[in-house]
Amino acid sequence: MTFLALDVGNTRLKWALYEEPRPGARLVAQGAEFLENIETLAEGEWSALPAPRWVLGCVVAGDAVRRRVHEQLELWDVSPQWVVSSQHEAGLTNGYDHPARLGSDRWIAMIGARHRLLSQGAVGPCVVVMVGTAVTVEAVDAAGRFLGGIILPGHGIMLRALESGTAGLHVPTGEVRDFPTNTSDALTSGGTFAIAGAVQRMVDNLRRHCGDEPRVYMTGGAGWKMAPSMSTEVELVDSLIFDGLLEVAKNRFSPAPPDGVTP
Repeated sequence: MTFLALDVGNTRLKWALYEEPRPGARLVAQGAEFLENIETLAEGEWSALPAPRWVLGCVVAGDAVRRRVHEQLELWDVSPQWVVSSQHEAGLTNGYDHPARLGSDRWIAMIGARHRLLSQGAVGPCVVVMVGTAVTVEAVDAAGRFLGGIILPGHGIMLRALESGTAGLHVPTGEVRDFPTNTSDALTSGGTFAIAGAVQRMVDNLRRHCGDEPRVYMTGGAGWKMAPSMSTEVELVDSLIFDGLLEVAKNRFSPAPPDGVTP
């Protein structure tokens, strides 16, 4: 009676299988697959997994990709549920002008961060940063209200935009330097500083609004590259979206019955 959590981003599908749909459940298996290889899951990594009783996911890659994921899930007799951002869920209040238009990955990451903050015995504001194909930076106040957030290009998009619009910038990726002295380092450092500056601006805005120092949680495939360059302290949490999905699943799905008990 396991629970399968799915995070379908712009580049990869990440999955995690847990013993139960609740926070703190034991992780059974996990993996990731590039979107172009989704069709390999049912006959590949998923073929050896125990059949999940529940499936919950968030998807930002569009309906066509979601249909391809559904086809792979036909391996088991289970109907997936997909998170749609709402006005309230799992202790978080959505301050977006049109709540359902907020990306479900952003919503779920904030739920995960909010509950992580509470589990650490803290009550206060937090900033949630996802560093992937795009970068999102969200502000959540001490009462669990999402105040708003920003979206900016990730490193790859920034570099491709410069290469396509500027002559002579087709150069290898460089290193982050305080004072870059070559074009490769200048490009890499510029993108990194742009993201770090956007995060710091949101931290400053939230501190001023709430009168308290925010915690900063960072996740996403490129989070480990960004964290060392931040000007404010951040906690890097690879599992933030899965943490959020477990919080939502706890309220949506009934727990598995004890051994020997027929539901």
